[in-house]
Amino acid sequence: MKRPEPDSPAGDRRSQAAADWLVRRDRGLTAAEQDEFLQWLAADPRHGEWFALHRGVTGDFAALAHWRPEHSAEPNPDLLARPRRVVHWLAPVALAAAAAIAVAWGWWRASPSSAASSLVADREPARRLLADGSAVELNRGAVVSVAFTAQERRATLVSGEAHFTIATNPARPFIVRAGGVDVRAVGTAFSVRLEAGAVEVLVTEGRVGVQREVERAVADASAGTVAATVGSLVDAGQRATVSLTNAEPPLIAPATSAQISRHLTWHPQLLDFSSAPLAVAVAEFNLRNQVQFELADADLAAIPIVASIRSDNVEGFAQFLAAAPGVQIERRGPNTIVVRRKR
Repeated sequence: MKRPEPDSPAGDRRSQAAADWLVRRDRGLTAAEQDEFLQWLAADPRHGEWFALHRGVTGDFAALAHWRPEHSAEPNPDLLARPRRVVHWLAPVALAAAAAIAVAWGWWRASPSSAASSLVADREPARRLLADGSAVELNRGAVVSVAFTAQERRATLVSGEAHFTIATNPARPFIVRAGGVDVRAVGTAFSVRLEAGAVEVLVTEGRVGVQREVERAVADASAGTVAATVGSLVDAGQRATVSLTNAEPPLIAPATSAQISRHLTWHPQLLDFSSAPLAVAVAEFNLRNQVQFELADADLAAIPIVASIRSDNVEGFAQFLAAAPGVQIERRGPNTIVVRRKR
């Protein structure tokens, strides 16, 4: 890749600063650091160019494309986004902001948990990286307790909904319990939702075993009841519903891609906009977040957006829009951001 500027002491300092930010970003930025990073990018268009250069160089390492949870701590998911073309409609400052968006992942950082811990998502979704390299993404209000032993890995969904991405380890199965229902996996991805009368399991990758113990009467009345296991295998693209009010086997049904997408709307993901109208980008963010964007001027709706950004990175998206020429944002309370033309 071409250097952004000729050799000079000042250029070397900008290059070193960009390299430092890349290392800090990969480690995970705090909210304050992310604000500082965005300010650094906006201060000089060459900052974003140097950062893009260093990011491109590190991206050439083939090992990164083959990362697995058991190899290392979870990498920044935006770092693995496929390269995007230059955003032609943005001014230099906005280009810098776009560079930040392509790599920023806001507060949604994986936090390693201990072998025995409690995971809670209060007002916003949360992501946790477990000691074995597995990841748990919790929807708002979800509570999960985790306890690992040398023989198995166990998590209990106390309430709400969570998505599990399991690090492969056939010698130590991963078991998620919810309402007396066990979901058993050795390396796959699935979500579990605990409701008042049922447990719902949606498998997005691989296969899991779903089972629970029920009491059944036996022929010998003196023996009373015995515990029996009711279970099924559930493959990727299938949803299993287990009733907590009767002893019926799990009800398994196929789930289309559209249904899975709707089911996991809460699940933060990388949004990849390729000349998408601003109205489409705003709709995607509004669908997935409590904070809502409003377009005050109708002509803004058709502005093309080219960016890759995490669906939960509301602040990054707001900064991106604020850096666009002729656009300003206005915050109305904690949950509304108005986007309008500069007057």
